[in-house]
Amino acid sequence: MNVSDDIIIIGGGLMGLSLAVELKLRGANVTVLSRNFHEAAGHVAAGMLAPQAEAIPPGPMLELGLRSRSLYPQWTQKLEQITGLDTSYWPCGILAPVYEIPDTTKIDHPADSPAIWLDQQAINQHQPGLGADVVGGWWFPQDAQVDNRRHLVKALQAASEKLGVKTLEGVEVQDIIRNSKAVEALETNRGKITGSQYILTTGAWTGQLLPQVPVYPRKGQMLSVKVPESFDSLPLKQVLFGTEIYVVPRRDGLIVIGATLEDVGFNVGLTPDGVQSLLWRAIRIFPLLRDFPIQEFWWGFRPTTPDLLPILGTSPFENLTLAVGHYRNGILLAPITAKLITEWVLEQKSDPLLEYFCWERFSTAQLQY
Repeated sequence: MNVSDDIIIIGGGLMGLSLAVELKLRGANVTVLSRNFHEAAGHVAAGMLAPQAEAIPPGPMLELGLRSRSLYPQWTQKLEQITGLDTSYWPCGILAPVYEIPDTTKIDHPADSPAIWLDQQAINQHQPGLGADVVGGWWFPQDAQVDNRRHLVKALQAASEKLGVKTLEGVEVQDIIRNSKAVEALETNRGKITGSQYILTTGAWTGQLLPQVPVYPRKGQMLSVKVPESFDSLPLKQVLFGTEIYVVPRRDGLIVIGATLEDVGFNVGLTPDGVQSLLWRAIRIFPLLRDFPIQEFWWGFRPTTPDLLPILGTSPFENLTLAVGHYRNGILLAPITAKLITEWVLEQKSDPLLEYFCWERFSTAQLQY
């Protein structure tokens, strides 16, 4: 199949669709190759937009996250206007309770993105129902969330269809045919496919397809519960971000709980230990959860790099661009990734931030991972 005028996006998950929509809005011809739409990490993440609650240290990664968070209101509004679908973006803020008083209650934060320390009395006034072990915590009013599983991914898929993006579902790229300088074609289960430019958004599977780019899976198990109908109002209206646990309420009463962090390759399925650890930590931070009916269990694979930072921009091949390795922040970084990569592919405009996330930062030893 020859789509020589098209930019081919390899990977049809949330990142691939975000890029497809942005490129198409800028007038590009785009084809998306999707092996299994429902397997992508965008379908399993909790949807926190938490560059501050995640305690990302000051530097390029925090700047990338803050810039992307600031794009979210306009980005989701644009998707809703194109599709008429709700993205469920909710700037609800994130509360980070702690069980021990930290050495300092002052942390670095941008002037327009406060991090507010709440002592035990204040945090319980702010959020009733916290566990007795909670001694205080930080309130991050600018952090937010989006319901990626049920809304955002569907809006992106609908937007790409409405804008005329060509999506080939069930197409698995088995090999990238290249010479020393460029990609020549893609070998797929449906034959060879060629294009003008290629963008790799293959998530945790990237290392299998292109070993020069060190991305590997880290598994996460998750579950959801539902606020009983006996409650007159939502008992939790902001995200709780605790020690190895997060509790993410949705406006309709669903509450998402996650997530384990496991180096087990692509080992699928749930484990009793994983589920038990999530339930114990969730009930400790918000005891009301013990009586909420369980709705669903699931798992997924985070695309991880050796330094836990994404790989964005140029690749070993001049016509292949990388947008992989977003680890725990794929949902957060979707708008900024789409913006920066689109500018690079269409205009050869390289944002200064991209140099911090280039694939060349890994040594030869690491490239053999």
